[in-house]
Amino acid sequence: MSEADREFLAHAIDLARHALEDEGETPFGVIVVIGGETVSEGTSSVVKLADPTAHAEVMTLRSAGKSLGRHVFWDGIMYASSEPCPMCLVTCYWARLPRVVFGATSHDVAMNGFEDLQLYREMTYPEERRSLREDAASEALGLQVTEVLRSWSAALPEPVVTEL
Repeated sequence: MSEADREFLAHAIDLARHALEDEGETPFGVIVVIGGETVSEGTSSVVKLADPTAHAEVMTLRSAGKSLGRHVFWDGIMYASSEPCPMCLVTCYWARLPRVVFGATSHDVAMNGFEDLQLYREMTYPEERRSLREDAASEALGLQVTEVLRSWSAALPEPVVTEL
């Protein structure tokens, strides 16, 4: 880790520390850096907003997208006080971030009352062992949705390249 990495991560950790002072926030802090400059920062607002997706990583990426007018951050680095949960990690992939730097591990987070580690485990289970039941629609309804998806992808400027 470079000196700049340590400084940016220290800032994310300070955000987590200060979140404890704000009612309705949990102790997570995140910043997104592009070109050596902080473009967005945030904390968790899950309780305050009654929104299970309002994790610090998601809130920070939403803010970055709004201020930069884009949803892809191929040139960014996320600094997070803790290892991202599965939802936040996948959000980082969707945002095309090339790198995430974090402080506390998922184990550290689990030892202090957050279920990230269990959710990581849950994703490795076969569907029939998961605690969330998933029911696919009938074939006819699935075909209707597939047609909507085909219409969307046909209108894209570049052909879709599948990475299955």
